[in-house]
Amino acid sequence: MTKQQDLDVITIGRASVDLYGQQIGGRLEDMASFAKSVGGCPANIAIGTSRLGLQSGFITRVGDEQMGRYIQEQMVRETVATDGIITDKERLTALVLLGVRDDDTFPLIFYRENCADMALCEEDIDPLFIQRSRSILISGTHLSKPNVLAASKKAVSIAKSAGRKVILDIDYRPNLWGLAGHEAGEERFIKSDLVTTHLQSVLADCDLIVGTEEEVHIAGGTENTREALTVIRSLSKAVIVLKRGPMGCIVYPDAIPENLEEGITGPGFPVEVYNVLGAGDAFMSGFLRGWLRAENFETCAKWANACGAFAVSRLLCSPEIPTWDELQYFLKVGSKHRALRKDQDINHIHWATTRRPTDKSLMAFAIDHRSQLEDMADRAGVSRDQIPRLKQLAVKAACNVAQGRPNYGMLLDSTYGVKALFDAAKNPLWIGRPVELPGSHPLDFDQINDLGSHLNEWPVDHVVKCLCFYHPDDEQSIREQQEKSLLRLHEAARKVGRELLIEIIAGKNGPLGDETISKVMSRLYGLGIKPDWWKLEPQTNKIAWQNISNVIEENDLYCRGIVLLGLEAPEEQLKDAFASAISSPWVKGFAVGRTIFAEAANAWLRGEIDDDTAVADMENKFRRLTESWMAIEKTTQFSEHPLDR
Repeated sequence: MTKQQDLDVITIGRASVDLYGQQIGGRLEDMASFAKSVGGCPANIAIGTSRLGLQSGFITRVGDEQMGRYIQEQMVRETVATDGIITDKERLTALVLLGVRDDDTFPLIFYRENCADMALCEEDIDPLFIQRSRSILISGTHLSKPNVLAASKKAVSIAKSAGRKVILDIDYRPNLWGLAGHEAGEERFIKSDLVTTHLQSVLADCDLIVGTEEEVHIAGGTENTREALTVIRSLSKAVIVLKRGPMGCIVYPDAIPENLEEGITGPGFPVEVYNVLGAGDAFMSGFLRGWLRAENFETCAKWANACGAFAVSRLLCSPEIPTWDELQYFLKVGSKHRALRKDQDINHIHWATTRRPTDKSLMAFAIDHRSQLEDMADRAGVSRDQIPRLKQLAVKAACNVAQGRPNYGMLLDSTYGVKALFDAAKNPLWIGRPVELPGSHPLDFDQINDLGSHLNEWPVDHVVKCLCFYHPDDEQSIREQQEKSLLRLHEAARKVGRELLIEIIAGKNGPLGDETISKVMSRLYGLGIKPDWWKLEPQTNKIAWQNISNVIEENDLYCRGIVLLGLEAPEEQLKDAFASAISSPWVKGFAVGRTIFAEAANAWLRGEIDDDTAVADMENKFRRLTESWMAIEKTTQFSEHPLDR
């Protein structure tokens, strides 16, 4: 049976991959690197409305290739219903190249010749999918060709027959109507009777129409704004929203007044303009969050303008649209920065609420060890060239336990573990990678001078892991140097979009009391360091875990959680540590190494056991630890997570 109205809005039309030039102020001709994201007006709005708490769906076509799969996978990550995304086996996914030359010039080139989304046709519109939503959104671009016009009108007809709302984003791009040259993708207005006719053919069926002044002009067929609005009103009873950039917007639910300022106004937010591309899609997302939840027009306008402000203050399109948490924080607290992208508190909320989903628990086999394995190889009298093969065997052991299930992971290095990382990538494992120089105190990085460039070479889902031997009683000079290094790492990880796991070991440099680790964490939080994960040594009692939990709740409710390290403890001792640690709702699992691999590694390096025996030994030890963790987890009554209160 078809679900009835489980969606708030389904957007229909353009879906592209945007490639944004990262050299701000440069010409597209000179761009050396690009940032990739999902683009296209309806695609952006599907993502934006989902981030703001609406249940969104999307109808389009994408190519049967990597970029098409990227769009589909990103929509799933953004919790957008993908039932309406059709894979086109004959056409490629559209691409767009974009740049920021200055605050008025944003060159872009559309690669849309016979692209997948422009092949959308009536047969692609599933009535049952349309009927699941309270509303649909069509865009002006998808009225520009006969087949997409027919698809859009079919969707409108189904929606109206089912009593659903119809939204039009005028979305006028002259280039996409064939009215401008390839180099003129930035052009916003060229008069065209054909475009006006096509747009006016759908106005009567619309319940909400949104556009800039230029877009209102093309829909109304005149470059006088009031006259254009009056024409639109004569053809439609829809609520009309006039976007005015930094001046905010005006909403016209009824007759168009003589003085346009007499509509329902929503003031803009004074922010620095960095890139206007995508601002309208963020605006629409914010407006729909209010309109579809029956908020008054003043509230709808405020949310829309705030979302638009976020977009113009950042570089990309869909990735920069705020989440509901982020929007509410901004409206409540504001920002001392005109350039919102420089507000670290807002940036942290944005990062934490848009990063890739993760499993609720994490059971990781850690074999990112380098110096310890070098010592083992040296003692066995064999070449260190054997270490990479050992790490591959460890991956095999971990995969035998995981069997493709969630909640399993590995810590692997790129010094000896490159091939092991390649093996692990073939399986759905959580991956963490170290950056620290083994054993360094104060902390130093392992032959890495430029952290940002180094991390940018990693797969986007690899987590940066950094072990820091840090005790509150360390000499001040050592603490300051370590803190400086961690700050640099935190900044680099955020800049390139990689999650960060900070491992703190204090017990090797001083006594481990009830407040030792919580003091370290408080200090790092106070510096602005907010790792996604903590990796901590077993604590002396539940009081210590409570202190740690309190520090996280006071500083970062978006923290992924804590994983427990092993320090080569015997299995039975680790089980006791599990039972103590799991009293904290922030402890999500473990990342244990030598307890699992040390015995097998020593024997294998000495030639006393073969590959299969080594794999079996590590597999059995890892499996026993995972079974112990899951048994304790199953019988533990967890406290309510702070974000769910």
